[in-house]
Amino acid sequence: MSPGDVAQLTLVTTPATEGAAVEVRCTGTWTVHGVAPLERQLDALAWPAQGELAIDGSAIAALDTSGAWLLHRTVAALEKAGCRVRLQGLRPEFEALLRLVASRELLDEVPAAPAPGPLERLGRRTWAGLVGGTHYLSFVGESFVGLLHLFAHPRRIRWRVILHNVQAAGVDALPITGLLSFLMGIVIAYQGADQLEQFGANIFVVDLVALAMLREISPLMTAIIIAGRSGSAYTAQIGTMKVTEEIDALRTIGITPQELLVLPKMLALVVVLPLLTVYTDVAGVLGGMIMARSKLGIGFEAFVDRLDEAIQLSSYWTGLLKAPVFAMIIALVGCYRGFSVTGSAESVGTQTTMSVVQSIFLVIVTDAVFSIVFNWLDL
Repeated sequence: MSPGDVAQLTLVTTPATEGAAVEVRCTGTWTVHGVAPLERQLDALAWPAQGELAIDGSAIAALDTSGAWLLHRTVAALEKAGCRVRLQGLRPEFEALLRLVASRELLDEVPAAPAPGPLERLGRRTWAGLVGGTHYLSFVGESFVGLLHLFAHPRRIRWRVILHNVQAAGVDALPITGLLSFLMGIVIAYQGADQLEQFGANIFVVDLVALAMLREISPLMTAIIIAGRSGSAYTAQIGTMKVTEEIDALRTIGITPQELLVLPKMLALVVVLPLLTVYTDVAGVLGGMIMARSKLGIGFEAFVDRLDEAIQLSSYWTGLLKAPVFAMIIALVGCYRGFSVTGSAESVGTQTTMSVVQSIFLVIVTDAVFSIVFNWLDL
């Protein structure tokens, strides 16, 4: 349809005999090229306020979606104003197009469901949390069954994959974990120095730094760093593989995804996190030692002598024993969230964020449980 067809668009009002319906005769091409001038013609017509109105479309030469929408909108407006509108003379294909346009408008006008109330939202979130927790426990159980099967068949252990994860999660994390632990030791010593100095108990800054770092801060901070660094990487890696259907390809060739993707990461973190905790213990105590000398004038030799008295073996092990548990939580949550990706790049980002948040949350909750148990055991 060329732009010249716009000139053929005409709308003629035929006065009816007394008592007869008003007739509107439509001619020309009702297409997208003539919608604007045709709409102006429709607006300029003096439509009857009420009564019967007959629209004759027998002279319409061409009708597309734009013209059908305009005709349907005009009829709907007239009927809403109180007129009884009758369409006549349309070709069958034009009638079918008009019905299609009318049906789509009805779908668009379907009223939206009312917003759920606070109680309904709470119920939905609670149910979603229960379902998600059930799926996560199922994933954990499946992973541990796979781990037992792997230990029963040591030849199936993928050492190269485990060592690669040790490199990525452990060796590459040494600078950031060491630096932050060193700074935390400085902060703890600085904050405690002012209070201890008021009571002449400067030497007890060693107890404060050592016990805080070894029992709580080093394992907890290291786990949080690894959750943000490695746990998110696990989710993104597995999620991307799921989007590209590599997970399905592994199952097709008979490789269990847990055996290739989950267990090597979990085993690597179980090995790496305790070692990183020991490393951050040393870095944190070193930072506290430097601040104690600068702030309180406690020499390195006096600090080390007091350190030997302040730290018991149980204090060291209570911090170190948390690390493998934190490692399993981070690895399993990160991998589970990766498998929860639904097939889009947006889902990968969402699940990665959820992985970091849930890992840190569970690590802190587990640390609180450890504190309660250790208090009950008087450790």
